[in-house]
Amino acid sequence: MKKILYISLITIFSSCGFYSFTGASISPDVKTFSVDYFNNKATTVNASLSSVFTEMLKEHFTRQTSLEQIEDDGDLSFEGEITSYTIKPISIQANETARQNRLTIKVQVKFVNKFDKNINFNSTFSRYKDFPADEDLSQVEETYMEEICTELVEDIFNKSVVNW
Repeated sequence: MKKILYISLITIFSSCGFYSFTGASISPDVKTFSVDYFNNKATTVNASLSSVFTEMLKEHFTRQTSLEQIEDDGDLSFEGEITSYTIKPISIQANETARQNRLTIKVQVKFVNKFDKNINFNSTFSRYKDFPADEDLSQVEETYMEEICTELVEDIFNKSVVNW
């Protein structure tokens, strides 16, 4: 009997649009989302970063929610820019050479929820990846950039709809 009750409650909460198994708490009033293109304003520019990041953010919301993606003015809307893309040496050795490098990406995000202004934000998100200094960056840069973008998108998702 308890199992039936639990299954019924889970079905009710997940079907009403307020709770999902991804942890998202989205009001049933929210039906759409929009993501503006995130221009790369960093001094060092990776040619594919803007499109990769923007598409990953769109895809994550499409996969993790039942919201419809629209071009402009969604019930949830995201806009912003990539503000930093840096590669710096870390872990300097005795001979003053780097043992590791760090790729860091920072993104400024403005989030607007039309139905709950209290959770709107304008925040900077930052993630990095450390890698051996002797690694050929040109061969691994795209992979590392995508890994960092995945983490950034998850952070943005969590702050906007999981309310962490």
